[in-house]
Amino acid sequence: MASMVELSQLQVLAALGGGLLIGSAAGALALGGGKVMGCSGIAGGLLHDFVAGARTQVWRAWFLGGVLLGAAMWRVAGLPFPGADHALPALSVLPAGLLTGFGTRLGSGCTSGHGVCGIPRLSQRSLLAVALFMASGMLTVYLRHRWG
Repeated sequence: MASMVELSQLQVLAALGGGLLIGSAAGALALGGGKVMGCSGIAGGLLHDFVAGARTQVWRAWFLGGVLLGAAMWRVAGLPFPGADHALPALSVLPAGLLTGFGTRLGSGCTSGHGVCGIPRLSQRSLLAVALFMASGMLTVYLRHRWG
């Protein structure tokens, strides 16, 4: 029972720390460079510049490198990824990733851009996008538990 309490505390601390880091990164990008911290837009812009052979904005590579480095440091420290304790077959993850990518392009952004940066600015487009993200997530969980 003690390990269950410790895991629960770790999850709370991880969520709190992650939220503080995400909020700090969003604030730093907005205040420091007037940019929106939409991870899909940052990654898409970097990929576009790479494919087009254009000179990329270095901050995109640094930002994404920091995201990957943070995850690697977490793993090296031997800490679990809360909520990621299930193994899914690649054939179910690949379509999910492609659909997520399509949805972020269709919705002009992802949860970090709309949810973390758009809602605080009271963007109507972001409010609608987050409502749709949440509704589709709830529907997916319902359908997965009902028929999966």
